[in-house]
Amino acid sequence: MKMRGSGGLRMRGSKARSQSRSSRRACGDRDSTSPFSDRYELSFSVGGLLEREAAIIVAVYLEHGDWSVVRRIAIDKNLLQTRTRSSAVRMVRETIKRLSVLVGDQLRALPELTAAERAHVMWAAACRRYALIGEFAEEVLRERFLTLTPIVDREAYDTFIRNKAIWHEELDALSPSTAEKLRQKLFKMMTDAALLSPEGVIEPVILSPTVSTLLTPDDFRFFPMRVI
Repeated sequence: MKMRGSGGLRMRGSKARSQSRSSRRACGDRDSTSPFSDRYELSFSVGGLLEREAAIIVAVYLEHGDWSVVRRIAIDKNLLQTRTRSSAVRMVRETIKRLSVLVGDQLRALPELTAAERAHVMWAAACRRYALIGEFAEEVLRERFLTLTPIVDREAYDTFIRNKAIWHEELDALSPSTAEKLRQKLFKMMTDAALLSPEGVIEPVILSPTVSTLLTPDDFRFFPMRVI
């Protein structure tokens, strides 16, 4: 009986979301008024923050200035030291995708930064590249920091995803294993960037003067920090 009752609740919840989406589409909200009308890109399950990989790849780019050339060299020479060529292809592609949202001095400075500074730049790159990560960083991580709520845990993430799924069917379409992998990767990124402790406690960030200069003021919303 409990199983049937639980299943009924899940079905009703799914049906309600579906009806909610349908009504919004009928009213034109999804295209005209929703800030979440575009589909989320969800390929960030490859790698983590990619801070180490970025330092290797950007050095090749600064020499050749062509991402297609960089991709070929990095894969053929296995610069990221992956076990298989297919892994190299995925890792190089993902690293280049994130680096491609950086420009000018941001790319040129990357090899000279400390590991911690590079991690902060690559977190900003991930937030720029993936709307889901950027929105989570702003709406959950930084908002909780500003409101003195010190923990970002699985419940906070699940609530965020449920709210976004109202507008984004692609989140509902994820398999449980893929959804879990995305969650794990996002939390690993935050931990690797020293924004979150392994226990989920928010770590306030003070960006170095170098990183503060490299990033744009718009990027600061991705960090648990106060901007004056």
